[in-house]
Amino acid sequence: MSTVYDWFQERLEIQAIADDITSKYVPPHVNIFYCLGGITLTCFIIQVATGFAMTFYYRPTVTEAFSSVEYLMTEVNFGWLIRSVHRWSASMMVLNMILHVCRVYLTGGFKKPRELTWVTGVLLASVTVSFGVTGYSLPWDQVGYWACKIVTGVPDAIPVVGGLIVEVLRGGVSVGQSTLTRFYSAHTFVLPVVASVLMLTHFLMIRKQGISGPL
Repeated sequence: MSTVYDWFQERLEIQAIADDITSKYVPPHVNIFYCLGGITLTCFIIQVATGFAMTFYYRPTVTEAFSSVEYLMTEVNFGWLIRSVHRWSASMMVLNMILHVCRVYLTGGFKKPRELTWVTGVLLASVTVSFGVTGYSLPWDQVGYWACKIVTGVPDAIPVVGGLIVEVLRGGVSVGQSTLTRFYSAHTFVLPVVASVLMLTHFLMIRKQGISGPL
């Protein structure tokens, strides 16, 4: 075991990384409310794991989407549990994200020199909402279909470019297969990649600037 450790130590200097992590100072005012961001991250990891598991059975077509979800819930071993955990962790992620934003705002964590940390956090909040909007429509039941139709129709109120935005979101004039495909691609690939990049940036800035002081 020591030989393996020495091999990695020689190339990556992992001991220096470990020492840096363990020696990081945690201010005495930090309490449970400062852990809301970490809880949100935990929910995101659960989302990724359970979402990946569901992709083995979900079919992103307007004719098979609902039946594939029904099959997952009724026929697949523990499929009901995986989807239920996915749904509940999504709700917990949104709730903890909102509480985290409120905590940061109320304690002044957005002030100099942490403005960019706040900006990345707001972008992450927008991505989190986008996860909810795209995921809500994937079962392609009545609720999901009409939610998709309403959400994608909102930009139509924007002058000049509103109609173009609607067509880009829907993949056409009306809601259909192209819309479901775009929502599925956004939910399972685009948004996770964007969220991961933003989270890495967010954490690196927190690491660099430290935790904000008390109120």
